[in-house]
Amino acid sequence: MLTTSTVARAGLDAIALKPTECDVSAAASIPVETIAIDYEGREYLPDPAILESLSADADVLVTTPVRADGFDPLGDDSVLAELPADVSRVLVAGHPAYLTDDERARAVAPRLGKALERDPDAWVGTESVERIAMATGATQYDLLSRTTGRELRALRSAGFDGDLAIYAPTVLTDDDDDVLDAVGAYVARRRPVAAALPEGAPTDSRAAGRARDVLLEAVQDYALVGTEDEIREQTDVLREAGATTIVGYPARGLEAVLE
Repeated sequence: MLTTSTVARAGLDAIALKPTECDVSAAASIPVETIAIDYEGREYLPDPAILESLSADADVLVTTPVRADGFDPLGDDSVLAELPADVSRVLVAGHPAYLTDDERARAVAPRLGKALERDPDAWVGTESVERIAMATGATQYDLLSRTTGRELRALRSAGFDGDLAIYAPTVLTDDDDDVLDAVGAYVARRRPVAAALPEGAPTDSRAAGRARDVLLEAVQDYALVGTEDEIREQTDVLREAGATTIVGYPARGLEAVLE
């Protein structure tokens, strides 16, 4: 079970959940101060009553794509009106897979600005809009990558003193097969990894030879993997580089951290 001491030892400040993978209401059993809920389509947005219940004991942030109907601060924002007052947001441009052609064509920068006027404590997801996100001055929400440490140090050296949150798939195990089953496919989608993998090679526990070596090396760059103490070493390095918040996504499923 993921206890308070486990969270502290692993160095995680927050947990990220995917509504298509778990019952989000079960997050109430996780002793963590912040819960970030990923966006996987409007139809999977948790019920407002569930969000309100979770926000009674934790800071809850819901990812919302500013270009999507229902979340557009310069257009249809009807879904935003349903969010409880105590729930904040992670503002993102929106993954093209979840947007229509019309939504993809909408300008991001003015929508981020307008959304931050409404929710000044929101985080801004940097994926594909790094410069725009940085210009807002809001908490930067970035995916862990092999260059994260260098980028964090560069931002701090340049004088950026805002909050920097890092999102990372997290696998609390040192079993290689379990690790690959949990995050092998995820890391295989990163461009440098995809380029290094043999064509058609399995990316889960069936991976062998060069493919297995590439994937197991890559998970060290794109995920937090290992025992609690080993993950704590990784999160300590990120904090020393300049990260203020580490958000772990339980890649083996919510059940794995509640068992």
